[in-house]
Amino acid sequence: MSIPTSSIIAGTMNWGEWGKNFNTNEIQQLIATCLSENICAFDHADIYGGYTTEAAFGNAWKQMNVDRENVHFITKCGIKYVCDQRDYGIKHYDYSKQHIIASVENSLKNLKTDYIDVLLLHRPSPLMQTEVISDAITELKISGKIVHFGLSNFTPSQTDLIRKYTAVTYNQIQFSATHLQPMLNGEIDYMQLHGIKPMAWNPLGSIYKEDVPQTIRLKELLQKLTLKYNLPEDILLLAWVLKHPAQIKPVVGTTSVERIKTLKKLQNFELEMEDWFAIWTESIGTKIP
Repeated sequence: MSIPTSSIIAGTMNWGEWGKNFNTNEIQQLIATCLSENICAFDHADIYGGYTTEAAFGNAWKQMNVDRENVHFITKCGIKYVCDQRDYGIKHYDYSKQHIIASVENSLKNLKTDYIDVLLLHRPSPLMQTEVISDAITELKISGKIVHFGLSNFTPSQTDLIRKYTAVTYNQIQFSATHLQPMLNGEIDYMQLHGIKPMAWNPLGSIYKEDVPQTIRLKELLQKLTLKYNLPEDILLLAWVLKHPAQIKPVVGTTSVERIKTLKKLQNFELEMEDWFAIWTESIGTKIP
């Protein structure tokens, strides 16, 4: 079992109470649209929707009679999030063996499945004990409850701490045309060197969230590129991420059926090299080094 061959991962964070709060039928429509567009990996975290989105997704998916082998479930654990569903005194991280295993068992129950394709540790904790994490992951793999293991938002040195005792297959990081740091500070190089497959959350960056000099420059360039390629801006931004040789898989968090359908435009499309560098140039606001 492995992550699907599709280049895009569907992010579910905004499908539930933290976003559109879709009902069962609406979630089923999103799932069906993703599958029809060959997007078969779904990215979750236990905390999404205040610990409610996994279950809403699982209830919808279970009623669809989709072959489990045709979908891939990614989920994350480790954050204890203060909300109506949990009475924690403060948001914090917990990577005890007990909590990791309990989180996975709860996600299995929520998602109505016998196994998780990819389990990620959601955020690094200064208090994490790598031997304890290794014990938990080993037990979960032996029992068949998880297939692959990875990280989320871990730096190379933090990843090395985990890799001392446990193989790491994935790391989900923030990366986009407005958040270039992982490409420049060695994070993505490190993953390529060690066979760790990158996923990128927020792959569209802050283009549609901020009007600052960086995004203004990029929007002006994107207007020209949309005319050149006859493609929408979001497709061009995703194509910029996909062109990187690390084979980064963007986690696309759209809640729109129509936007999911437009993702097919990425098939057999590749930005020309100069346009890729033009996006980098406008992002930093000067000539590249």
